[in-house]
Amino acid sequence: MQQPVHLGPKPLTREDVHAVARGDAPVALTDAAREAVTTARAHIERLATAEKPTYGVSTGFGALAVRHIPPDRRAALQQSLVRSHAAGAGPEVEREVVRALVLLRLKTLASGHTGVRLETAEAMAAMLNAGITPVVHEFGSLGCSGDLAPLSAAALALTGEGFVRDAQNNLVPAADALKQAGITPVKLAEKEGLALINGTDGMLGMLVLAIKDLHQLLDVADLTAAMSVEALLGTDRVFAADLHALRPHPGQGRSAKRMAELLAGSEIMESHRGPDCTRVQDAYSLRCSPQVHGAARDTVAYAETVADRELASSIDNPVVLPDGRVESNGNFHGAPIAYVLDFLAIPVADVASIAERRTDRMLDVNRSHGLPPFLADDPGVDSGHMIAQYTQAAIVSELKRLAVPASVDSIPSSAMQEDHVSMGWSAARKLRKAVDGLRTVLAIELLTAARALDLRAPLKPAPATAAAVAKLRELVPGPGPDRHLAPEIAAAEDLIRSGAL
Repeated sequence: MQQPVHLGPKPLTREDVHAVARGDAPVALTDAAREAVTTARAHIERLATAEKPTYGVSTGFGALAVRHIPPDRRAALQQSLVRSHAAGAGPEVEREVVRALVLLRLKTLASGHTGVRLETAEAMAAMLNAGITPVVHEFGSLGCSGDLAPLSAAALALTGEGFVRDAQNNLVPAADALKQAGITPVKLAEKEGLALINGTDGMLGMLVLAIKDLHQLLDVADLTAAMSVEALLGTDRVFAADLHALRPHPGQGRSAKRMAELLAGSEIMESHRGPDCTRVQDAYSLRCSPQVHGAARDTVAYAETVADRELASSIDNPVVLPDGRVESNGNFHGAPIAYVLDFLAIPVADVASIAERRTDRMLDVNRSHGLPPFLADDPGVDSGHMIAQYTQAAIVSELKRLAVPASVDSIPSSAMQEDHVSMGWSAARKLRKAVDGLRTVLAIELLTAARALDLRAPLKPAPATAAAVAKLRELVPGPGPDRHLAPEIAAAEDLIRSGAL
């Protein structure tokens, strides 16, 4: 049985987010969370009966914040807020993203800074644990005032309205799914609707998931680069530790060390170390792989710093402070997350670009140092991996477009009350596409480098690269006449996604 992820005033970890979003780990409120939530709610209930209006408790929202709402209409105000803001459009967002979004909103509720009732937080936890996933749509967040439409869709499901995916992934009305799970739909009280939707949880969830994926893909990039260097009769001397100590970027040193280790013991490398080898330098796409991969690693490390700060944050407006004050603020602005989401898309595009260049080099008879044209079995009759490289090129071109930042854009909303927005949700959505594209590009390099290494027989590759070829050969056959390549690319993607390399 999985250990639950405990939610309270203490920060979540990135591992907690992965466990719930991808591993369906259960969640549980700590005693400290229950106490903090109860204490904060008492402050809200005191303000709800006060004559002085408080934003989010007894007023309208956004540009309508100037209207004082009478007590008998405040519950309707909260439900109306959630209904009207659940205005998303486009395809459904992935289950793992929605689960991360709900978890991170619950984390803030459990911090005791939002003023929701304990039963509301408990119902959200129960919804997660029942595997109920609200239907959230692609478009509707500007990354400011929170991920409003996505979080509103989740909040709407909590009240028994809208649609969800149940634990078996069936599309069902939220009311039916809650009833089946024994969860009573929430009837929102003062402040609760606003507290459920005013956070940066969607973009943060996608950042945390992307960081996890990029760690794995950068390891794979080191592997496929090493295989390409080996297949192209390149040198491993440029990966020596003393060379990289001259430029001590941590990521660069790590990638160089990994590539040197992956190439250790290679018969292919040994075959051209002697005086007969007249080559002085390898192309940049081989020689500079650690610099490019390493810079990407260091960018991910910066993204981790931002993500960890956000995981220690409580994002809401207004917030309940320990002394009972309820204060408006701008912490819902997504700029800190949006910038780093955009930043990550740049090295993703560049790592894919250098991988495509290595692949192209293996296919060009004028640069591949003895390999057949396009690695074809019968060049002219067979095209080998010619069009697989076209696919790489198409994806790399798309990744360059996805590297254009979303966070430099801003479209005013809410009658100019919300006159500067972050577009962080959009930055997160395009980063997810970019990560998928990088995986495909590396899958094609893996297929091509493995084929090239096989064609260097009887010389044997290094034990580490040979092990990668063997893993691939469990799914994809070795060199031979042309065959349908699309399933092989998909199989290589699945192998990378599995983490088995």
